[in-house]
Amino acid sequence: MIFDEFKKPDSGGLLDTAERIIKDGIADFQEGAKGFMKSIRSRTIPSDGEPSELKLAEASWATDPAGKDWRVKLSIPNIQSYNESPLIGQLKKTGGLCFPYTPTIIMQHSANYNALTPVHSNYPFYAYENSSVDAMTLTGQFYAQNSLEGAYWLGCLHYLRSVTKMFYGQSSNQGAPPPVVKLNGYGDYVFKNVPVIITNFTLDMPTDVDYIAVNLAQLEKNAKRIANTDTSPDEKGQIAYVPVESQISVTLQPIYSRSEVEKFSLDAFVRGDYVGKDKGFI
Repeated sequence: MIFDEFKKPDSGGLLDTAERIIKDGIADFQEGAKGFMKSIRSRTIPSDGEPSELKLAEASWATDPAGKDWRVKLSIPNIQSYNESPLIGQLKKTGGLCFPYTPTIIMQHSANYNALTPVHSNYPFYAYENSSVDAMTLTGQFYAQNSLEGAYWLGCLHYLRSVTKMFYGQSSNQGAPPPVVKLNGYGDYVFKNVPVIITNFTLDMPTDVDYIAVNLAQLEKNAKRIANTDTSPDEKGQIAYVPVESQISVTLQPIYSRSEVEKFSLDAFVRGDYVGKDKGFI
């Protein structure tokens, strides 16, 4: 009995006996707690902290299985040089230059009137002249956290550089202006195959962010190996450095052919007959 130990003269005193009993109780509690935590961890953590089988997933651009992709994107011109470009080929996985994060879009429509100001009159008269769909500005953030996203960033830059140049010199289509591309985004009722020309783009490369190295040659070789079309040994490719965070701003001007404008019907436009069609009237 505990009380019997307190009565013994050689027990070291009442305080020593109480201290020894408390320490023994704490030790027993700690041992029980360790066993309890060990039994819980064994259910969730594998032995030695290593899983029995490690599976690594390939990074890829997500697509909507239902085929209703409402992301904002600019199409790739159906021109041979664009189709053969390995850099622009990075954009084919998303059907064109796709803004991975929701961009800021500023658009403006104008109805222009001419003010008629008769002499000695307080109120001018306004005569309608024309209407116009003015230039739009798209501004979006781009993040590159791996080689796949870095290669996509490079493809976007090369795409914008290409579509703002004419076919000059020894080009295949000498004298042709920069190509017309299609703008899509947010469903059929907002932007559906709107023909636009890119009049300006800006890209910031900040100083306060990290830059990652991207080996495009190695990415292309890996893609071929996955498709079992390339078994050549690895070779050192050219390296490009991409900011992990940047912002791209694109200025678009909607443009329509004369033949399509001649067939335009405001009645059909008001009824929504052009919605979902390839005319691209907005």
